[in-house]
Amino acid sequence: MTSTSPEPAAGPAEADGAVLIRRLEIADRERGFLPLLAQLSSCPDLTASEFAACFADLAALGDDHVILVAEDPAAAPERRILSTGCLFVERKFLRGGGKVGHVEDVVVDAAARGRGLGLRVVRRLVEIAKEAGCYKVILDCTPDLRAYYAKCGFVEKGVQMAVYF
Repeated sequence: MTSTSPEPAAGPAEADGAVLIRRLEIADRERGFLPLLAQLSSCPDLTASEFAACFADLAALGDDHVILVAEDPAAAPERRILSTGCLFVERKFLRGGGKVGHVEDVVVDAAARGRGLGLRVVRRLVEIAKEAGCYKVILDCTPDLRAYYAKCGFVEKGVQMAVYF
């Protein structure tokens, strides 16, 4: 993550039409990042200082935690972030100290769905994982999203289990 410009592992920001795919910036709090995440799951509003602290914690993980956003610079300031997704890189002893990429928190604003933004974000996250040396990328999704993630190149494998607190 970065506060002003893309980090090297994410490569340059990618523009297609009016929408830019780039790393999360601290200013994205004011561009609708948290309300977008709230469309996916519980995401209470954070004060500017709480957001900055969380941003700093995640940025300290470097290229092992990448959050991408799709931004429409022409949109109203509080609605510029249209999509987001996260890549967490897990380091393992398996496969000679291999790495596994985990794609998480993928969401597209309800008003922007159908434009391929989520697909672009997910594909870029997969590229970043490959560039980081991950031997695989995994994600969990609901059964109704299987076909969507198949379009992103994922195949169904195994069963997800969880313990929530």
